[in-house]
Amino acid sequence: MFSKSYTLLPQGDCPKTPGLFVDPVSFTQRGPHKGFSFDNIPNVSENDFTDASQGWLSWICNLIVILFVYIFTFITFPITGWFVLKTVPNYQRIVAFRLGRVGPPKGPGIVLVLPLIDQWQRVDLRTRAFNIPPSQVITLDGGELLVGADIQFRIWNPVMSVLSVQDLNASTRMTAQKAMTYLLAKRTVREIQTQRVKLGEYLVTDINEMTQPWGLEVDRVELALGSVLKAPEQSPSAPLTMPPAVPGLEGLTDPIQQLAMHFLGGIQQPQQEDCITFTDELSSAAQTVMAAPRSVEELLDAVKLLLSEALVHQVGACFQFDVSSEDGHHHNYFVDLSQGSGAAGAGSLCREPDVTLSMSDSDLLAMFQGVLRPFSAYTSGRLKIQGDIDTAMKLEELIKLLKK
Repeated sequence: MFSKSYTLLPQGDCPKTPGLFVDPVSFTQRGPHKGFSFDNIPNVSENDFTDASQGWLSWICNLIVILFVYIFTFITFPITGWFVLKTVPNYQRIVAFRLGRVGPPKGPGIVLVLPLIDQWQRVDLRTRAFNIPPSQVITLDGGELLVGADIQFRIWNPVMSVLSVQDLNASTRMTAQKAMTYLLAKRTVREIQTQRVKLGEYLVTDINEMTQPWGLEVDRVELALGSVLKAPEQSPSAPLTMPPAVPGLEGLTDPIQQLAMHFLGGIQQPQQEDCITFTDELSSAAQTVMAAPRSVEELLDAVKLLLSEALVHQVGACFQFDVSSEDGHHHNYFVDLSQGSGAAGAGSLCREPDVTLSMSDSDLLAMFQGVLRPFSAYTSGRLKIQGDIDTAMKLEELIKLLKK
């Protein structure tokens, strides 16, 4: 009995072996989502619940036990009826294991669950939702920003959702977070901010490829962008394509130059003060009088002179400005370029604005005068935008008119 010497197990990783009901050939030549025991006990993904792995002796024993349970349930039916009959609504299914072997999902309606030999579990088919808390993401251009997501998913195969994964919600959350981090790491800051809807559609496809064997499907992914923790860095290998008409951007890479030039159109012209030129008819010398706005009200008066139907047709959006003064008071101003000839003034809009910009009064004046760069104000947190960034970029047309 003790004649054989003890053999040590091999050190390192143990050799991988297939499941109990997996073909060894298919395990060694495995494709995506292959090699797991639940793939073939039975073929649930094709709604085939025939268990070919059961021998004839086991089949006879199971049949005898099930027959005795049916007889016992029938004899004691007035009492057992309270325990074996289950009501299943339309949005649920029951996954039952009879003597340890899974069967087709049951429901909706009244379902018979045998005592002692059936173990069952309810599965909700309605759409569920969870959110990924904002996490730090390092982008392709070296920037860092906080990005979260709201995800909606539903179960389309209740049997696979029970067989394939133990904690469906936690596994789906972890898979979605890893897919989001991997996808956004291949994008720049500008692409993430301007292509949020398209990136959400890409995430839906990526997550569904990984969660399809679990019997669930992701319906929608909506990214929630947070603040920019670190501005994108300059890439040594990236060529600098600086237009000669835009000074002050020599140290930025091409993607950041484009974002700075198109973000609210705040730096497309050289930094200069607005002026009005008066010409005397009796003198050929021109006199230049500086007329830079000193308050937000003066800025609004200048904007009112530029309102027209052509500008409304070109912009087609309304903007709300939440301006804070040095004494701590907040004032609201609006520029409505969505209807008629446009309007501008103090107060709030009667309807929901397309974009809301929050900043101080000094920063607002400096931005329209060209002293403060909008991109620098946005990345540093001095300018906060609520709404679509592409719509906010349409203010470029108004700023161009103010600088003429």
